[in-house]
Amino acid sequence: MKARLIKLGKERNRTMGRTEWWEELATDLRFGFRTLARQPGFAAVAVVTLALGIGATTSIFSVLNTVVLRPLPLPNPGQLVSVSEAYRGGAGGDVSIGNYEDFSRGQRTFVGLGANYGESFIWTGSERPERVFGARVTASYFQVLGATPLHGRVFTVEEDQPGQARTVVLSHRLWARRFAADPQVVGQTLTLNTLPHTVVGVMPAAFDQLENGEDLWTPAAFTPAQKAEHDGHFLGVYGRLKEGITPAQATADLTPIAARLREAYPNANPTLSAFVVPMLESIVGETRGRIVVLFGAVSMVLLIGCVNVANLLLARGAGRTRELAVRAALGAGRGRIIRQLFAENLALALGASMAGVAMAWLAIQLIAAAAPEGVPRLDQLRLDGAGVGFGVAAAVASALVFGLLPAVRTARADPFVALREGSRGASSRSRDWLKQGLVATEVGLAMVLLVGAGLLIRTAIHLGRIDPGFDPVGVLSARVTLPRVGYEDWARVTATFGQIDEELNRRPGVVSAALASQVPMGPGGSSNGLIPEGKALEGRNAIQSRLRLVTPGYFATMRVRLTRGRAFTPDDRRGRPLVMIVNETLAERAFPGQDPIGRRMACCESDSTGTPAWKEIIGVVGDVRSAGLASEVESEFYVPVEQAPMEAWNWLQRTMTIAVRTAGEPAAATPLLTEAIRAVDPTVPVFQVATMDQRIGRSLAESRFNTQLLTVLGGLGLCLAVVGIYGVIAFFVARRTREIGIRAALGASRASIRGMVVRQGLVPVLAGVGLGTVASLAVMRLLAGQLRGVSATDPVTILVVAVCLVAAATGAMLIPATTATRIDATVAMREE
Repeated sequence: MKARLIKLGKERNRTMGRTEWWEELATDLRFGFRTLARQPGFAAVAVVTLALGIGATTSIFSVLNTVVLRPLPLPNPGQLVSVSEAYRGGAGGDVSIGNYEDFSRGQRTFVGLGANYGESFIWTGSERPERVFGARVTASYFQVLGATPLHGRVFTVEEDQPGQARTVVLSHRLWARRFAADPQVVGQTLTLNTLPHTVVGVMPAAFDQLENGEDLWTPAAFTPAQKAEHDGHFLGVYGRLKEGITPAQATADLTPIAARLREAYPNANPTLSAFVVPMLESIVGETRGRIVVLFGAVSMVLLIGCVNVANLLLARGAGRTRELAVRAALGAGRGRIIRQLFAENLALALGASMAGVAMAWLAIQLIAAAAPEGVPRLDQLRLDGAGVGFGVAAAVASALVFGLLPAVRTARADPFVALREGSRGASSRSRDWLKQGLVATEVGLAMVLLVGAGLLIRTAIHLGRIDPGFDPVGVLSARVTLPRVGYEDWARVTATFGQIDEELNRRPGVVSAALASQVPMGPGGSSNGLIPEGKALEGRNAIQSRLRLVTPGYFATMRVRLTRGRAFTPDDRRGRPLVMIVNETLAERAFPGQDPIGRRMACCESDSTGTPAWKEIIGVVGDVRSAGLASEVESEFYVPVEQAPMEAWNWLQRTMTIAVRTAGEPAAATPLLTEAIRAVDPTVPVFQVATMDQRIGRSLAESRFNTQLLTVLGGLGLCLAVVGIYGVIAFFVARRTREIGIRAALGASRASIRGMVVRQGLVPVLAGVGLGTVASLAVMRLLAGQLRGVSATDPVTILVVAVCLVAAATGAMLIPATTATRIDATVAMREE
């Protein structure tokens, strides 16, 4: 009984202690808010400084959370993976139909595998035909992902067979846009590619976030011939792992299957291997690294803000030494004083968090509006509960960072010395090293930010000087897709594209026009393995090259430089010798140091007898940066449209890109282009209309966006650092008023006084520049993948940033230094 009473007593004491602790904290917080209200200038500067850092950090955290951290909106998303082929050493390759079938039959680590591939559909039935981007998927696709339709159902296994009734599942986006979110759409009929399709389901809005902009899905319905085809790698394959299986184990499961495929189909899979990665990782891709870098940058801005506020608190604490000494003399312990000071700092941080969250909301709106296309899931960017929670957590953490050290330093003051010396006791020079260390820290952080911004700016300048390999000025481009039904015959496909080419070239205002399977910086295109003449016809000798099907006027229209041989003519058609034009990179790889004109190369496709299709090289053109100015030049070859293999129209889905060089403003030629297409076939839609200048701009959009963000953050960091330096030097001048007055009385010139102040201020600045240089050499390697034409350790950029930082810091010091020269010696000594 006695032990139980003792236990109850201890519990009561602990409960009372906790209650008392919280009551004291609440009292300290109220006192902290009242103190800040009595010092509005200090409070405003500290709150704005912290709010800028918290707002920037919270906004980029929201981007990071939306794009990278937030799990996929599917059941057990950790089990979802992407299955890809590593073809010729390249990671992330699509899968052929035959390989997908073999993987599905032979695997033992997946619940199931599903596949999809993109396809354009022509939707008719309204006033004008509309091109809709969709995908063909296997029946297992939705089941593997665990996606449940919002209305209706998904495909059955029976519907995923050749010759079955045509069905379609709509995306939430298309359902809302074209059907006003009417649930009665299930059962209606849509005419896609001139064929009726029955709507069987509508997917929820969350599913739109997973795909590449598909508006609808139809069954893949692979034929037996397609299932036996192991070349033609275009499938995206997804799987759901069995419980407890890791991606590494799944990769090991598919490895022997890939080895068997290499042996059985050496030409189609000469270096095939399979690998498995989490589905979210495959969706996010390289975007993850870029966002993490930006998050690190804004964290530096927040740290600079914390350092600034810490310096402000040190200066403020110097003036409160006597007050705290009185508290200590009245019995307040050091821990109690530290807790009171921390509560005041917490009050400051909470005020900054509210302002910071408001700034984050505004920043998120700006980021969403200015962000480039192609960033996955960015359309879902919102300031949600996670973002607000992060902002508050960042504020509390900031209170610890910026408040703890000044609080400890202030609380450690000897109360007897403080009471004897009054306010001068707070002016001990022993505190200078701490202020100078904080200044050096924020200068170093600002330098890292500015070096990163400088490297990206130099990259942007370099990209602006790169020759794209063609003349984009005055060129309008657009894509056209011929429907599947009515264009099954390759001869009609070829003839129709030829008619479009002729019709465009007849139009007034058109300097020249041409068609290509892909124009620079545009979608589409395909790749082939080419084997140079004189090498064994084996897959290991093939050079992977980008194929471009073009009409004869393509090089003249795009003004691609012809360096050797001749361009295509109308005589280069089917029935005549097969010809090709290669770029300089492919010519050098295939025939190093030799003249390639007249030499031959074998493409992957064969003729009807199984003989390799040898093509004679009739010309060499300059390299074109087809994937964008920031990309490396690839091996490319061009084939006349009239000699395109029949299978090519299936690869390209009967889609070509039109390029029109106009005499005037290219964008104004859009109606002319549309009319020319309708004159040939009014059911063919025109889409993705853009000038070549716009395409180049879009290819650089992400790089430009990252540069702008990091430049803004660097500028913000510089401003905060300069403000911090100004504050420290101003405090130094105020603290040493008597000393400066004596120097003036003894005959020191204004220049010498100004020089003394600036010299003392430059010590931590130069130390910070040294620290920032070392940190930049290490940290900038994270930016290496985004840099072009400049090294991550470029000494010129580091030197320029260092000079600018020192100049800006010196400018900030000159204001209080000039104030010091105006101190009246008599007044200063009398006040002391």
